[in-house]
Amino acid sequence: MGRLGVDLYPLQAGVGLDRVETFGRFLGGSPANVAVAAARLGRRVALVSRTGADPFGAFLRRALGEFGVDARWVTEVAAYPTPLTFCEVFPPDDFPLHFYRLPKAPDLEIHPHELDLDAIRAARVFWATGTGLCAEPSRTATLEALRARSGRGTTVLDLDWRPVFWTDPAEARPYYAEALRHATVAVGNLDECEVATGERDPEAAARALLASPGGTVRLAVVKRGPKGVLALAADGTRAEVPPLPVEVVNGLGAGDAFGGALVDGLLAGGDLERTLRRANAAGAIVAGRLACSSAMPDPAEITEALARGTGTIPEKG
Repeated sequence: MGRLGVDLYPLQAGVGLDRVETFGRFLGGSPANVAVAAARLGRRVALVSRTGADPFGAFLRRALGEFGVDARWVTEVAAYPTPLTFCEVFPPDDFPLHFYRLPKAPDLEIHPHELDLDAIRAARVFWATGTGLCAEPSRTATLEALRARSGRGTTVLDLDWRPVFWTDPAEARPYYAEALRHATVAVGNLDECEVATGERDPEAAARALLASPGGTVRLAVVKRGPKGVLALAADGTRAEVPPLPVEVVNGLGAGDAFGGALVDGLLAGGDLERTLRRANAAGAIVAGRLACSSAMPDPAEITEALARGTGTIPEKG
């Protein structure tokens, strides 16, 4: 549930937007990318979001269907245009984002009364993001969806901190705290964990997430970029996995690929370390490709990357 828009990526690396001449158009938005990533791994997935009543919105709904994501709960908002996101590509570690979501993005116009709470309760995994908490009515809708999930299945809160969507980190923390009351899994990088918990040390941040009021968080996953990922479970299980080496083309979307593979692993059950290794591999594969949604790997590609010991593998097609 959450952000959906059009990504416009320059087809020239190392060139600022003031000089780029050609762009590729892709489906984007972190929750939408996670949905695509899980669908690519064979899972049955739907997205709750909104677009503008415009050609870009039609493109996104068509693209979701082509990726195998059920778009029945992706509806139009006549008042606002479908958002665009431009990125700049300066490998290996500089990928500025420029969001065009004004006067307001349609995905922030998800209203509580529009939610299919029966479907949300029935899902084996529900994935929501911190971005959905940044404005009304999406904030109330996101919290209502999370409350409907309390005690049911796997409920993931992707902290997904985007400073441009908030006036002050302190403003966000109470809403993160309320959302964490109903989540069973919390996922975030160090910046996001610091906003949600006040802790930046990975171990302390993971423990703070597990200690969130409500006591529902059973797994905390802290992404540490080039230092890999740390996960702590409420039962004491701990897993720390290094990153898979890759020649980075575009680091954007790697976290979403990780998320889709994490969902796949949680549904499959079994060893936490294996799940994290496969999720890391999925992220590395996407970091080695230009696009996000269309670059999401299938199971065979993840297996191949782990066997090769690198995320730099040929893209199919």
